[in-house]
Amino acid sequence: MFKSIKTSIVALILVSTAIIAHAQKKIAEGTLVFAVTANGTTTDVKTKFNGSLTKIEIENGPALVNIISNTADKSGLLLIDVPVAQKQFAVKVSKAETEAQEALMPKYSDYKATGEKQTIAGFNAEKYTYKDDKGGAHELWATKDVDIAAITTGGLFKGLGALPVKYSALINGVNSDLILKSLSEAKVGAINTEIPAGYEVVTMEDLKAMQGGGE
Repeated sequence: MFKSIKTSIVALILVSTAIIAHAQKKIAEGTLVFAVTANGTTTDVKTKFNGSLTKIEIENGPALVNIISNTADKSGLLLIDVPVAQKQFAVKVSKAETEAQEALMPKYSDYKATGEKQTIAGFNAEKYTYKDDKGGAHELWATKDVDIAAITTGGLFKGLGALPVKYSALINGVNSDLILKSLSEAKVGAINTEIPAGYEVVTMEDLKAMQGGGE
């Protein structure tokens, strides 16, 4: 059933969450849309945020995926709807599980602005260079035009002090390129953290098994 979404939902979740997990404080509510290219396939990833809650919406093959995160306590909820199979799955994510996944992420540091600039999604962006914990050199584009409220200063790019709008990330073996398409400050309303009726509650291990090992 999940063979067609073996870009690895789990890895895509981590990449997507990292988009907004580093931001500063100014915008309390709105929607980010990033184009995420992984394994040769580009997917639009929509992230709604309201206070400490975020909701990432992804159409991945036959599945509709919602990832709801509480950045205040690091808990989360993964909802997968596969209409063609008439299946709906829910996975609860604990603080411990979130922290275990964070520990697997690469560590970045030594951010340096280069002075090179361009406009991305209508924002003034500047190129930064940085290094990973294995000595590798990287670059990204980030903007200081906007800040996003009530979201932690962690994530992939802790210490950058700007919102990345174009970058690459290797997470769970999946190389992904991300670029911001839009940011809307329109109200998104309350984000529900409860499991909807009709969803089968499974574990992350169950989900990986359905994906054929989570590759």
